[in-house]
Amino acid sequence: MSFTVAIVGRPNVGKSTLFNRLVGKKLALVDDTPGVTRDRRPGDARLVDLKFRIIDTAGLEEAAPDTLEGRMRAQTEAAIEEADLSLFVVDAKTGLTPVDTALADMLRRKGKPVVLVANKSEARGSDGGFYDSFTLGLGEPTPISAEHGQGMLDLRDAIVAAIGEERAFPPKEDEAVTDVDVRAEAAAEDEDFEPEYDETKPLRVAIVGRPNAGKSTLINRFLGEDRLLTGPEAGITRDSISVEWDWKGRTIKMFDTAGMRRKAKVQEKLEKLSVADGLRAIRFAETVVIVFDSTIPFEKQDLQIVDLVLREGRAAVLAFNKWDLIDDPQAVLAELREKTDRLLPQARGIRAVPVSGQTGRGLDKLMQAVIDTDRTWNRRISTAKLNRWLDAVQTQHPPPAVSGRRLKLKYMTQVKARPPGFMISCTRPDALPESYVRYLTNGLRTDFNLPGVPIRIHFRAADNPFASKARKKR
Repeated sequence: MSFTVAIVGRPNVGKSTLFNRLVGKKLALVDDTPGVTRDRRPGDARLVDLKFRIIDTAGLEEAAPDTLEGRMRAQTEAAIEEADLSLFVVDAKTGLTPVDTALADMLRRKGKPVVLVANKSEARGSDGGFYDSFTLGLGEPTPISAEHGQGMLDLRDAIVAAIGEERAFPPKEDEAVTDVDVRAEAAAEDEDFEPEYDETKPLRVAIVGRPNAGKSTLINRFLGEDRLLTGPEAGITRDSISVEWDWKGRTIKMFDTAGMRRKAKVQEKLEKLSVADGLRAIRFAETVVIVFDSTIPFEKQDLQIVDLVLREGRAAVLAFNKWDLIDDPQAVLAELREKTDRLLPQARGIRAVPVSGQTGRGLDKLMQAVIDTDRTWNRRISTAKLNRWLDAVQTQHPPPAVSGRRLKLKYMTQVKARPPGFMISCTRPDALPESYVRYLTNGLRTDFNLPGVPIRIHFRAADNPFASKARKKR
């Protein structure tokens, strides 16, 4: 992107609504409650012919540095420092407040370009607030309606005037044309072909867990900076915030999510929106790290979150956080391993790593577990190997006879990866007992080294080549 823009202003003036309008998606949570946004959220914006990076920020308020509002203000000031231009949003409907005046003084002291935006200008009686905003000394305000999309052309012109034509429209670089690897495409059509794992492909990782498990602290330790808002208060994170960083030369896009409580306890509309945003992050991610509080692990909600992740078909890794608070690590680790195997039989072999977001212990081991799990999640097994395995397991433990007729498993192939999915052609698939399906699933997991990832097996009735001839005889 050619330049970066930060959206700033006091709470509830429509910053997140404007952010969603510019990125063209409902990424940021929007509610009538002031102070919904707490962390700074980046996005790729497009405004007519302008393309730029945009940052949504928390509402600026006067507060002590050690309070939650003070830490939110620090996050917003960091976004202003990072950006090349600030969109200072005021509410034309309610008019100016002393907080707006104080924020205008702060932006002037930063010495960076500022575009004054008078939002909610479509409302009746907004003219007074629009003309009052001239007194802020930041130039002529741009009247818009972020909710209805009015005034976007004027906003585009104001941004170009503030940032400059050269910065707004950098010269385009010629895109290099890459040759298509014909041999790789031909090999992919071969049933015996097993593609290698791509170590350079960017990886999407979601961090989920109960409130106050230390998810944001863990991500901050990965980044080496206070990128996400943290504190002793439970439920600080509301939006699913994505951050990018490199681990051993590989791009990692990590999503911080709001803490997930039991559904019966989630009553407020805002918390419901936060949980729904977290669920979208799980579906978008490839690998999901479920963060447990080591001091109170394996609560019922922890197990439900793991089960949710596996039902969504994601690759899962357990992180036992706050390990620095454990007095007897060896005994607790042995107990956690026993509970993991006993309480999570549907994810046998799931990787679990003790970590500490405060001290940074175990973070490299956690990332290596994420990479190894993603490698397993992307695994493809050749059809020849699968059919040799199917013959061997049937010889060792034949399918049971149902109603006096023996079931036959004839052919097996892998139909998809991410997660591994298999199709078995057999006689009477509806009659195959669930116990034998579990036998096949556990055998696949053990013999082909597929620990901790969901395995899907679909059964299909074998085609009868004589069925059409029998119909003709009738």
